[in-house]
This record gives sequence, structure tokens and C-alpha cells, in this order.
Amino acid sequence: MVPFMRQIVFDLETTGFRFDEGHRIVEIGGVELVRGAITGKSFHAYVNPQRDVPKGAFDVHGLSYAFLKDFPTFSDPSVAQAFLEFVGDAELIAHNGKSFDLPFLNDELTAAGMAKLSNQLVDTLHLARRRFPGAPASLDALCARFGVDTAARERDGHGALLDSRLLAEVYIELTGGAQAGLDLDAAEERAIRDRSRGPARKRPGDRPRLVTPAEAAAHAAFIAELGDAAIWRRFETELAPRAHAAE
Repeated sequence: MVPFMRQIVFDLETTGFRFDEGHRIVEIGGVELVRGAITGKSFHAYVNPQRDVPKGAFDVHGLSYAFLKDFPTFSDPSVAQAFLEFVGDAELIAHNGKSFDLPFLNDELTAAGMAKLSNQLVDTLHLARRRFPGAPASLDALCARFGVDTAARERDGHGALLDSRLLAEVYIELTGGAQAGLDLDAAEERAIRDRSRGPARKRPGDRPRLVTPAEAAAHAAFIAELGDAAIWRRFETELAPRAHAAE
């Protein structure tokens, strides 16, 4: 797979699994990739869900309503609009994004009176299942498979920005590993190719003869002593003319 010029790996933390049951986003994280390499640019926001956080969700991400209530709601420009501006027209990457993250995000956008995201989405869960059929495909399992360091996650638990960073590293491994970031855009690649080809250069003149007249005369005298059956006679009459014609 050839990476898009710009991609955003993102992750959500929520109050529950289903937006159609009234659950809300409590955290958004995103990491930028350009030409398949992590740039260091990121987005992060905690979100006031305007509802309680069930114990099951709190046990996963550790974000309580008491902590979240002082942060902006999703519709606040510092959250929804800021995230949309960060994403722009980039391709999106999320783990289980087709079934969870993107539908959740679009439901929040609709509730805020904003247009749904129409960006192309790569779901790394589907990528992993195609590449490793039957193998565990959770983010933790993929980090273990590719040797991605999860010490921070084990220490601090789930977090949208941390998980986005881990997923970005996993995505790079899923789509090319160490080769990520080395691709060139089409215009740059054509320019390099054209410069390397260039017009064919013509030889400025005949190549200089390396044999001196004296050496040529000595060689001719030597050949004369070998008789008509010598192989050099055949070279002079058959092979030499062909070699000169090919020059």
C-alpha cells in the first residue's frame, strides 16, 4: 500500500460502546503521518460528555465525570471544529474505525449540527485480520507482534492520544515498516528520473590509439614470421574489419 501524502491516526474514548444508546465521547486523540512517517504533530482534547461515566468505561480509561465536567463539550469550537481543522482532507486511520470510531464521531458531529466526515478511512483491524488470519488483532496484540513499546499504556492505561501514537507505529509496520516515509511524490520522482536520464552524450572524437607506430611495426614484423597459418592472419582478414565497423 502506498501511503497518502497526509494521514491522521485517531482514537476515541467514550462513556460506552453504542452512540445509539446515548453514550458520548470523552476524549479525542490524533497523530499526523506524512508520507507514512510520524511528523510529531498531534491533536488532543478531553470532552465533557454531559452525562455520567459508567464504571465499566471508567475502568478502561480512568476518566470520571468529576474530572471531565470542567472541559468543553464536543460542540465547542475548541473540540469539534479544532479537530476538523486538524484533520482537513487527510485520510483517516483508526482501529475498528469503520464500526466504532467513525460512526461515533459522525453521530457527535450530527448532534452538533455539523456535517459528517467524508474522508477516506483505513481500518487497521481489517488490515491486521487480512494479513494475519486467525491471529489476535487487538492493538495490544499488534504492538506485541511488532515490538512496539507499550510501557506507557501498561503504566497509565488507555488514552486517546497514547493509543493513537501506538496505532501509528503499528500502521507503519503493517504497511511497510522501515520503508515508511521514503516514498517521493510523483512530481519529485519524475524530476529525479528526468535528471538521471538526460540527453545521450556524443563522443567528441575518435578514441586515441594506445599502440605507438613503433609498437605496431614490431608487431607486424612478429606476425610475418609466424606464417600464413597463424591465427593472427585470420584476425587481420576477418575479425579486425568487423571490430572497426562496430565502433
